[in-house]
Amino acid sequence: METQNARDKKEAAVEERVHLIVFKLGTEEYGVRIDQVKEVTITPEITRMPKTPSFIKGVANIRGDIIAIMDLEERFRIERAFKEPERHTYTLVMEAKDYTMGFIVREVPQSLTLPVSSIDKTPSFIQDININENFIEGIGKLDDRLIIVLDMYKILTSDEVLQLKS
Repeated sequence: METQNARDKKEAAVEERVHLIVFKLGTEEYGVRIDQVKEVTITPEITRMPKTPSFIKGVANIRGDIIAIMDLEERFRIERAFKEPERHTYTLVMEAKDYTMGFIVREVPQSLTLPVSSIDKTPSFIQDININENFIEGIGKLDDRLIIVLDMYKILTSDEVLQLKS
């Protein structure tokens, strides 16, 4: 007969886990599900485009594809942690059904696996304030770290997606 301890261990072993790519914006840690990221690359030269929002830095050639590059710190109005001269940055390339987009991060992104149970839903008062911005999937807890888990597919509004496609 199986002991309670053995059953607990088995349940813990089969607990669903989520694989994240973790990076910093300002001083906070953010994560996105690894299945939303096509690749991570050193940010290539960016060509500024006219009449685009300031958080769209321009377009870049990544492996032969011309894609829009977004600065998430600017998009979320997050103050940059250090005002040092720009070192090279990294771009997370995300491929949605209708478009491909690059997101600039300033440090090498890390890979991290968390149990699904350690990701809490976003507090409802935050979601109420940002009624159109439900791109925060939840808050991951790992020891004393809090990681804001983003849904990359919801960062752009439907109007912005239409602009990108045109």
